[in-house]
Amino acid sequence: MLSEKMAEALNIQLNKEMYSAYLYMAMSASCTSKGFKGFANWFMVQYQEEMAHAIKFYEYVHSQGNRVKLMAIDQPQIDFDSPLAMFEKTLAHEKFVTGLIHGLVDLAGEENDSTTRDFLQWFVKEQVEEEGTAGNLLDRVKSTGDSDRALMNLDTELAGRVFHPPA
Repeated sequence: MLSEKMAEALNIQLNKEMYSAYLYMAMSASCTSKGFKGFANWFMVQYQEEMAHAIKFYEYVHSQGNRVKLMAIDQPQIDFDSPLAMFEKTLAHEKFVTGLIHGLVDLAGEENDSTTRDFLQWFVKEQVEEEGTAGNLLDRVKSTGDSDRALMNLDTELAGRVFHPPA
């Protein structure tokens, strides 16, 4: 069983993962409304990934004999000027989430909870990938400059992204 402090922190993280999903869904909707179907797809897959992360926290809290406490999800930003603005926000958000995960790892250490520290290692590795992907796409969007054609080529490429549930 998790300590009360650890269970509360994991429930808060579950909420943050749900917010992340909500944010990426908002970005997908913004892209769709602007005709960027490939970017919309990329953000919808990102939404699915974040929901899968939330479910991992949900299942872990229950598996440890604790209760999941669902909280209100804050409304995300819904208007974005451009794909560039979205990927800047995406990278900043993923860095924020990385900090949250590292905070949980630190708390698990303080609580002498090696089981939770082990559980969280998957998320530590996942955040390295998330930040890398967001940073790479931000660079690629920046490299399109003022070229609508280059931006549309990237949009077409991102339409091929498919969700793969985590193991």
